[in-house]
Amino acid sequence: MNGVTYDTGALIAADRNDRRMWALHAGFLALEVSPTVPTPVLAEAWRGGSRQASLSRFLALCTTEPLTDEQAKAVGTLAAHAGHDDIVDVTVVEGAVRRHDAVVSSNPTHIRKVADAVRARLTVETV
Repeated sequence: MNGVTYDTGALIAADRNDRRMWALHAGFLALEVSPTVPTPVLAEAWRGGSRQASLSRFLALCTTEPLTDEQAKAVGTLAAHAGHDDIVDVTVVEGAVRRHDAVVSSNPTHIRKVADAVRARLTVETV
């Protein structure tokens, strides 16, 4: 594992002050791992306003990865290959496979389905 990629469930858990998610996050930071948050994940979790102060603090120590044209094409191809139409899930897997990251997710079944389509072995931590 080189790093870690958070999916939307990880951000929602952080936003709800889930102790396990915050402990995982602290552990990654202690190992000097800056968690990656793909921009589609951020869009799916973000609702704005002061109610998301916890999420803002959480994201401050993450690296947000924009979705480039090249990555968008790779995600679309992977979605077709996996037969999975949730582009956010596919974006998480595409980036995690490319970077050799683990994934933190609330829905490991979807993440593993997409990873299996490209025979990628991903470590998936469930929150």
